[in-house]
Amino acid sequence: MKTIATFSVKYSQSLNPAAELNTSLEQLATAGIHSSDLLDFYQSMLLIRTFDTKAIALQRTGRLGTYPSCLGQEAISTAIGKTMHAEDVFIPGYRDAATLICRGTTMQQILLYWGGDERGMNFTGNNQDLPYNVPIASQCCHSIGIAYAFKLRREPRVAVVVCGDGGTSEGDFYESLNAAGTWQLPVVFVVINNQWAISVPRSKQSGCTTLAQKAIAGGFSGEQVDGNDIIGCHLQLTKAIENARAGNGPHLIEAITYRLSDHTTADDASRYRDADDLQQAWREEPLLRLRNLLLNHQLISESQLEAIQSQCNEEVEACVAEYLAYPPQPNSAIFEYMYQQMPCGLKQQLSELETQR
Repeated sequence: MKTIATFSVKYSQSLNPAAELNTSLEQLATAGIHSSDLLDFYQSMLLIRTFDTKAIALQRTGRLGTYPSCLGQEAISTAIGKTMHAEDVFIPGYRDAATLICRGTTMQQILLYWGGDERGMNFTGNNQDLPYNVPIASQCCHSIGIAYAFKLRREPRVAVVVCGDGGTSEGDFYESLNAAGTWQLPVVFVVINNQWAISVPRSKQSGCTTLAQKAIAGGFSGEQVDGNDIIGCHLQLTKAIENARAGNGPHLIEAITYRLSDHTTADDASRYRDADDLQQAWREEPLLRLRNLLLNHQLISESQLEAIQSQCNEEVEACVAEYLAYPPQPNSAIFEYMYQQMPCGLKQQLSELETQR
């Protein structure tokens, strides 16, 4: 008997929970991350956390539908948005507001969507990015079609698709890995492993040591990153995306983080989550980690941090006011988004609706 293949999965971290870098700021600058970038990362992450907090408040007061918080996942999601090129295509799940906002989606549009208005996913800036995908892992299949089109047209563009740890147990996920590897497509899979598929812990989802190793079955590489470390996430995403752009095929990044919130506003995570685990996760969360780095290296002052928070508050409140003032759609809108050419049966129903007014 002989060994015909061996595999390994690497883990990377640049900024640890104690806000300590494994390199110097000067070396980070050489790698393309300057002090100004760190400040930009922090401001973007703080904006999404401020938005997220407000969205939950809107839902609790009956002004928004069920909402999936991204609390605790700001680092990996922001890193994706900051790393992708404008011409690339992002294929989200349903907890990816940070990436969408970084890529040009307005907060008003996101609120419209979770308020039940389809116009919220008609992006004005990044209009080739796909809308939220609530079904689990089917967005991975969508990414294959997009990436195949890029390759067929010989366009130097990359598809980046996100799913959660629970999504890696779906057949759509495995089929997409197989297609991506077989056709060597320019696609990067990002698995945001927040430890929970609703109430099912990671330990009960898969017997694999890592979720990153699932890429090996598709014929390409996978790695783990500290998903609470925006610096490390940005560095590894840059490598993966540019490697795919150069025609070297797909890659999978498993970002280890923790869902600090309930699964959605329709969930109560205290029924299944250990309070001590949650407390530990709060000590390792991404925003605090980057904030402490900035303060420790005197890249920002407490007063500047307060000013950034005030700016985020004002921006979010302005967007909420615009969302609440947005004119509602007519009842006929329920017929308008399914088909390019409305079938006769729906035309008849629409006519009946209009005659009842």
